[in-house]
Amino acid sequence: MNTTAPWMPAGTVYGTLLNFRREHALWAPRMNEAPYKAPPNAPVLYVKTANTFTPAGQAIALPAGAPVEVAASVGLVMSDDGEWGAVLFNDVAIAHQSYYRPPVKTRCVDGFLGVGPTCVPLAQLGGLAGLAELQIELHINGVHRQTTLLAEMLRDAATLLADVNEFMTLRAGDVLMLGSDCLADGTRPLVHAGDTVEITAPGFAPTRHNFVKEGTA
Repeated sequence: MNTTAPWMPAGTVYGTLLNFRREHALWAPRMNEAPYKAPPNAPVLYVKTANTFTPAGQAIALPAGAPVEVAASVGLVMSDDGEWGAVLFNDVAIAHQSYYRPPVKTRCVDGFLGVGPTCVPLAQLGGLAGLAELQIELHINGVHRQTTLLAEMLRDAATLLADVNEFMTLRAGDVLMLGSDCLADGTRPLVHAGDTVEITAPGFAPTRHNFVKEGTA
């Protein structure tokens, strides 16, 4: 597995929604409403297309007129030899209301996935079980805005991976992001042009991206 910087995904990147207990609890009262009328039984996934990938250190352009959320996540990188890895991601999205079917246009804007600089061998992090010990810090312009505890996941890494494999095959090079947590009020941190976001976690090199106006990246 290539661990040299700058690392970039070689396959499809999948994100996971509602995989942290706090956000799941906040949305629970709405899960029985139409059109679904029941909580999801399987993981709720979405795709981050290749046009969204932004290498570490490069700028992310923001479209005018829309609030933009940032979210810290860890992705599992699939391998055909069993030597999986993990990468930090900054999952960027235009703020939206739907949680079962987030519109593609809110998540797959050009550049809207900040990719960490390195893929860390999973063995160095204590395997899948070791990921539960991780704490991810998100800073905007050097100010701490959020701490994400992977121990608060609804499905831990091993369970999420097994549940996803029940209905789809993840291939070598694909990435499964474990999800991101919300703030106490159910929102995610917002960024504007001129902001710098840094995401850190023990064992990983920092993931840093500047945000600029569209047309200046």
